Amino acid sequence: MTPGQLVLLIAVVAALAFGGYRALTDGRFRGTHRVRAAESSPTPQPDQATAPTETPASVLADTQWSGQLGDKATLLQFSSAFCAPCRATRRILTEVAEVVPGVTHLEVDAEQHLELVRRVGVLRTPTTLILDAHGAEVTRAAGAPRKEQVLNALAQLGDR
Repeated sequence: MTPGQLVLLIAVVAALAFGGYRALTDGRFRGTHRVRAAESSPTPQPDQATAPTETPASVLADTQWSGQLGDKATLLQFSSAFCAPCRATRRILTEVAEVVPGVTHLEVDAEQHLELVRRVGVLRTPTTLILDAHGAEVTRAAGAPRKEQVLNALAQLGDR
């Protein structure tokens, strides 16, 4: 095997491995990131176990979308203008919001709202955040989620 063939073989294997990784992880809902501006209550001490806790601050606090939260949940999508998966994600999230009562879909142009993008830690578009009724982040997906993934994530929110 010549050195050129070896380099080609390594490149093909690396590309297939990366493609497989992306296929497995793209659009999957995972845990949340700590939002810089959101302040949650401190962890209760053993003697404070019965003390009431504050709800975390809304991700959308001090933004133009702060009053547009859904009664049950909000699907917050970060998109950019020339992103093809963003259009598919918009369609899926709009369909879910129409089918599930109390769920609202909001779309934010990531390029126009960089402060919010930085605050919530969005690294790529599309990124979808599922917010609870108070606007606190419950879970997120980077990449285009499938409709059943969104519905499952919302069902888990209802179990909380």
